[in-house]
Amino acid sequence: MNIQDIKKVCVIGAGSMGHQIALSAALAGFKVSCMDISEEMLNKAQNFAYTYFPDRVAKGKLTQDQVDQAIHNCSFTQNLENAARDADFVIESAVEKIEVKRKLFAELDKLTLPHTILATNSSFIVSSKIAGFTKRPEKVCNMHFFNPALMMKLVEVVQGPHTSTETAQISMDLCDKMGKHGVWLKKEIYGFLVNRILSALSHEALFLADMGIATPEEIDIAVTNALGHPIGPFRLKDFTGIDLSYCIAMERYQDTRDPKDRPSPLIVEKYVKGEWGRKTKKGFYSYE
Repeated sequence: MNIQDIKKVCVIGAGSMGHQIALSAALAGFKVSCMDISEEMLNKAQNFAYTYFPDRVAKGKLTQDQVDQAIHNCSFTQNLENAARDADFVIESAVEKIEVKRKLFAELDKLTLPHTILATNSSFIVSSKIAGFTKRPEKVCNMHFFNPALMMKLVEVVQGPHTSTETAQISMDLCDKMGKHGVWLKKEIYGFLVNRILSALSHEALFLADMGIATPEEIDIAVTNALGHPIGPFRLKDFTGIDLSYCIAMERYQDTRDPKDRPSPLIVEKYVKGEWGRKTKKGFYSYE
């Protein structure tokens, strides 16, 4: 199989990452089915398309023909079987909980065609922890996009010990078709490249805030003005979701049982309060 055999892409999850991955694939000319169990999330995804695309046309970034074709290519559904049964490539972008992903991949393995590649957009979880729940481990890999997926060019393609070179190559070619810069990691590691680097900075920033050395706002000012980052670590967490940070840390802690992997007290406090960032109008900053 090669990239020419990929005609339909199925994206599982219509959240902030999933619906943008789906629209990116639709813009690239693929037939796309975006599935989510939440009708509310699907409605938000569709509404986003109808506001985002006209703005891009107005700015000269896309043509009206490109937009019309993308909207024609992309459908939204709550039915997993309808979304996945005739897909050639599936990208899972569900909640960052390993048991959810394992259950989903086992179901996808039964629903999809034998040649279908099953990729996870997980930010940290390596696909070897999921592949064994399918009968096609050679067709399972990580394909990690960055938020916002329509704008960010980088995609990390991670080839686990179970993943065939053919699967990794097709995934890289899919990146290229979608106008992305694929980075091919031929060895698995928790967090891959970018998030390992970001996590080191984030861990230290949270430590400094937890210890009362500086406020989140002061740390963000230091990072943006001294290090030249476009956004500070706390503003970034608001953007990606503090709930995601909490879930990732808890998954890691449950796996390692190492106290240093537990979520920061600040993250726990925000998570419990439901102050998850932009999506809830409040996180480390207010978005009212």
